[in-house]
Amino acid sequence: MPDKVVLVHDWLTGMRGGEKVLESLCRLYPDADLLTLVHVPGSVTPVIEHRKVRSSLINRLPAPARWYRHYLPLFPFAIEQFDLDDATLVVSTSHCAAKAVVPTGRAVHVSYSHSPMRYAWDQFPSYFGPDRFGHLGSAAARHVVSWLARWDRDTAPRVNRFIANSAYVARRIRRYYNRQAAVLHPPVDTGFFTPGHGAAGDYFLVVSALVPYKRIDTAIRAAAILGARLKLVGTGPDEERLRAVSAAGMEFLGHVGDNELRALYRDARALVLPGEEDFGIAPVEAQACGRPVVALARGGACETVEHGISGWLVEPGDGDAPDDASRFAEAMRQVEDLPLSPAELHARAGAFSADHFDAGVTHLVAEALEHPHAW
Repeated sequence: MPDKVVLVHDWLTGMRGGEKVLESLCRLYPDADLLTLVHVPGSVTPVIEHRKVRSSLINRLPAPARWYRHYLPLFPFAIEQFDLDDATLVVSTSHCAAKAVVPTGRAVHVSYSHSPMRYAWDQFPSYFGPDRFGHLGSAAARHVVSWLARWDRDTAPRVNRFIANSAYVARRIRRYYNRQAAVLHPPVDTGFFTPGHGAAGDYFLVVSALVPYKRIDTAIRAAAILGARLKLVGTGPDEERLRAVSAAGMEFLGHVGDNELRALYRDARALVLPGEEDFGIAPVEAQACGRPVVALARGGACETVEHGISGWLVEPGDGDAPDDASRFAEAMRQVEDLPLSPAELHARAGAFSADHFDAGVTHLVAEALEHPHAW
C-alpha cells in the first residue's frame, strides 16, 4: 500500500452512479483523504462522509449546492489549487475536472473516468444551445467551452493510467485524449438489489438525473402514447421543463432512499432509459431486482442490456423526438414478452458486482504502481 493515498471526486452533492464508485474506493482506501470541488454535507453516505473531506474555493461561493454548475469556468483554477505534495497515490473519479489535479512527480495518478467532459466535447447543444441560453448566450458559452475542451485535453498527461467505466467511454478517451484505457464497469450491490416476491406493478420507471442529455422527455412522451403510468426518480435543472410536458399518471418522486428505490425497481414493469449513457448504473440495478430494461441502443446500455433477452434496445430515429417516443412506446408495449425470469435477470447482473469491481481496481492500481508509465 502506498504511503499516502488521496481520492479526488468532482463534487459531492448526492448519491449517483459516480458516488457509488467513490464509495467503493473509500472502502478500499479507508485512510485516504478526499478532495472535491463542492461538498454538501449529508448528501452522500456515511462511508464517504466519515473521512477527511477537503473542498475547493467553489464551496465558498454563494449557494454552491444549487449553483455549482454555473461556476464551471472556475473549475480548472479550483481543481489545480489542491495541494498533493504528500500523496504517493492519487485516485480520481472524474466526469468533469477531477482528473486534472496536479500531483507531484513521485505520485502515481490513476483516473477512473466516467466520461471526458461531456459539455465540452460532444453535448454542447444539450447544455448551452440557443434554446436554453439564447443566441447571444450560446455564442458566448461556446468560446468558454472551447477553452475548457482544450484544457481537458491538455491535462490528460497528468494521469498515469485511465480506467474507463465502459468500452464506450474508453473509445471516447482514445478519441479526445489519445490515450488507452482499461475497462472496468462500476459496482452494483447485487446483494441489496434483489428480486421481490410479487408480480410487476402497472408503472414504468425512470431513474436518472434530470438533465438535458438524458432525454427524459422521450420517456414521458412514450408513456403518454401508451397511456401508461410513469414514475421518475431523480432531481436536476431540467425538472421544471419536464413537469411542463408531463401528462396525467406521471409522478416526479425526487430523491429517494435505497430501500424505496429497490421497492420501485421490484414493482416496475420495466426501467426506461431514453438517453445515451456513458455506462448507466440504473439498468444493472433494475436487472438485479428482476426487472427488464427498455433503453436507447447507444452507449453503455449496449454493454449491460441484451436485446430481446434482458430488455429491448431501441434504435434511434432520425433525430425527431416524437419518432423516438413512438419507438420507445412500442418497445415498452412488448416488454412482457421477454423470456427471462426475475431470478435469471438477477444472475446476469452478478457480472457487475461490487466484489468484481474491487478486485479489478486493486489489480489495475497495483499494475499502475509497478509500471507507472506503461499507459
